[in-house]
Amino acid sequence: MICTRGQHFATVDALPSASWAVFFLAGAMLRPGWVFPALFVLSSLLDLASLALGRITDWCLSPAYWALALAYGALWMGGRFYARMHRDHWRSVPRLVLALLATSVVAYLISKGGFYFLSGRYPDASLAGFIDRIAQYYPRTLGTLAGYVGVGFSVYAVARLLDARDRFGAAA
Repeated sequence: MICTRGQHFATVDALPSASWAVFFLAGAMLRPGWVFPALFVLSSLLDLASLALGRITDWCLSPAYWALALAYGALWMGGRFYARMHRDHWRSVPRLVLALLATSVVAYLISKGGFYFLSGRYPDASLAGFIDRIAQYYPRTLGTLAGYVGVGFSVYAVARLLDARDRFGAAA
């Protein structure tokens, strides 16, 4: 998240924000409840630091910013939900896809809907206007989320395979 969120000191050019994936993966893989608020504080501090350094404008920093807490909570809970269904087998992939799709829709509606209707940036906000924006922006958001989560679970799978190989080799 630090490397991809906005225009921060550690930004890697051309990489979209991994924030949504970080919250989903943390919900799926990390048990301590304090991780969620810690990640939200980190994401907020990164945004505030970027604003203070002049690397971003205040466009996204509005009263609607707090909708992000709810959207990130949905992603976190989606990860938690998926963790209960996960099995270390490729047959878990359809479950992951469904959990990710459902979670991303909820997070998108909360985050982007909150910004569209509550930020004050769109004085003529309407339901029809928001629905038009979904088709324009949601596919990219879903693609980014799915890409990062796919990489995350691929790394997890390789780590599990290496661990099993090491345990099997030690037992032999």
